Amino acid sequence: MDAKDILGIPKNALPSQDKKSKPPKETQRKPDGISREVYALTGGLAPLMPAIDVNHLKRKAQLENEKITWQWLPFTSSARKDDLQLYHWVRVVNGVPPTGDYSFAKYNKSVDVIKYTDEEYAKYLSDPAWTKEETDQLFDMCEQFDLRFIVIADRFPTSKTVEELKHRYYSVSRTILIARAPSPGDVAGHPLVKDPYNESQEKERKRALALVLSHTKHQERRDVEVLAQAKRITEARKTIKAPKAPELPIISDVGPLGIDSADNVSPPTNSQLPSSSVTNPVSETASVVASLRMMRVYLRSYALEQLVQAASSSAGLRTIKRVEQTLHDLGVNLKPKVPTRAVCAEHLELRKEILTLLNLQKQLQYKEAEGTSYRDASYTEPPGTPTKRSVRAADLDQTFTPDSLGFGGERSGKREQKRKGPGRLSEAPSSPAQSKRPRKFKASD
Repeated sequence: MDAKDILGIPKNALPSQDKKSKPPKETQRKPDGISREVYALTGGLAPLMPAIDVNHLKRKAQLENEKITWQWLPFTSSARKDDLQLYHWVRVVNGVPPTGDYSFAKYNKSVDVIKYTDEEYAKYLSDPAWTKEETDQLFDMCEQFDLRFIVIADRFPTSKTVEELKHRYYSVSRTILIARAPSPGDVAGHPLVKDPYNESQEKERKRALALVLSHTKHQERRDVEVLAQAKRITEARKTIKAPKAPELPIISDVGPLGIDSADNVSPPTNSQLPSSSVTNPVSETASVVASLRMMRVYLRSYALEQLVQAASSSAGLRTIKRVEQTLHDLGVNLKPKVPTRAVCAEHLELRKEILTLLNLQKQLQYKEAEGTSYRDASYTEPPGTPTKRSVRAADLDQTFTPDSLGFGGERSGKREQKRKGPGRLSEAPSSPAQSKRPRKFKASD
């Protein structure tokens, strides 16, 4: 029963409409070797790695005409010297048994122990702590147990430690190698000659290792705390010492950048110079050096950029642009393409010289302007009128001596200074540099 039956509507009341047939969806089959959950997570996408069933890897291609059987056949191994004949199961293809040496004989490795003669022992190897019988027995056991000195020390007849056995074996081998060589340089690269065995160092190493292994958990935590505290103290000392050493970390032979370095021209003592011409960027450079040392790992180009900014921080925007323009005129890149140590050193030195040149040019321009103003004042102004520029400058302490007196017995210079309003006029015309209006005459004048 459906909705039409409940409402009493015949099922074929409405004309049937031809519905567009939808193409069937292509169902993707799950590849072999992938679980259903993993395949659902991928959304049906192709796997990044090819999914291959493990069983397919174990299968070996077999030709149709091959007939494989297993037979119980004898074999001998080249690793044995007694030619012992044993049996094992062998895979036989088409009735032809495999030939060749035993497959596991290649894993039989032995140590080449140096042998010595009686004459060599009497001439080179005599030792009061060792007899010839003990030395012969040591070398035989070293060849038998492949230099496993722990096993040799356990089976050695006399009470000898592992370090003593090692020292005797390696010292004898080294002496024989040097004695048999035509010249000492022929065996200089041999491991036994290049790195001789050190018995005392080996004992100290084992003692330190035993001491570390015998530490309790409380001692291990204490050691970790001591190491962390030592690390903090070292970093604090580096931070304190960093400002005291402002030399560049990337170039050891170049001092801190600045226009008033030790080799530059000392700044003038005249207070009339602008404050931007006398700078001291050593502190900024020191802070940059300290930050770079805290980073420990940085690019040399990044360090060069930071040091250039620190050196030009107090120079002003116009000075920085003039430096860049000078570099452009010289055909030098603002940033070196290959920032090697030598290139960065030359780049920093060039910028320092350009800043020094600009500083000297500013001083020269100021001195020329000052001389011009003095020459103009000497020709255009009377002796009793001080120049406007000299009033603001440091020449205020110069004593003025008038050359002429007024009609009333007063000095003209003094009357000029006492002038308060526009109704009084000086006898001398005003200086054209000051551009003052002429005063009106009084009746008393």
